[in-house]
Amino acid sequence: MLKKTIILLTCSFSLFATNINNFINLNECDQIINKKVFKVCYSYKYKAALAVWYALNREHQSMTKIRKRPRFYSEKTIPMRYRAKYRDYSYSGYDRGHLANNWDFAYSKVTQRKTFSLCNIVAQAPIVNRELWSKSERYERYIALKLGSDNVINIVKYPQNPKRIGKDAIAVPSGFYKIIYNDQQGFKKCFYYKNYVVSSYGDKLKNHLVNCKEIEK
Repeated sequence: MLKKTIILLTCSFSLFATNINNFINLNECDQIINKKVFKVCYSYKYKAALAVWYALNREHQSMTKIRKRPRFYSEKTIPMRYRAKYRDYSYSGYDRGHLANNWDFAYSKVTQRKTFSLCNIVAQAPIVNRELWSKSERYERYIALKLGSDNVINIVKYPQNPKRIGKDAIAVPSGFYKIIYNDQQGFKKCFYYKNYVVSSYGDKLKNHLVNCKEIEK
């Protein structure tokens, strides 16, 4: 009887498991870039990511992190005409915002450098990047430490006619979703951040909570 119960529970987890396909149609990705520790759904139209997803664990998040940041670089696996360049963000008024966060992967020089590929970077309003979105990044590390592991999906939303920056006309997102989950322990939380903020005064992580079902395709 116990063996039968375990089998039923395992089937239940696989049946209702959270997956990138719940939130984005991978057929819309012009290119899926596998950086080993995270994956990027890349759009040639926007010259930026539509989504980035990865897993975190307690072991890596407990390690001493490398503080020196490497340089940003263009992703050579993307055809030249669709690549973002470092200069595209310069003097644009937007930060080079990570989707797979630098600090999540700063436990080794190899993994940290992967996050500085410009395929993993989007134009983020400075306050969003440095003060608001960063709270959700700290939270995903906290959950990995608390539960032993978690999975993260970052989804980028673009308006119908996005603003463009730089010589290569990189699209500016309208907002960002972050889904943090651990199916085995029944944990899932979703957040949304608009890509423009006048002030961060009084902002809290809970202010950005949204119903995960509303994000699913």
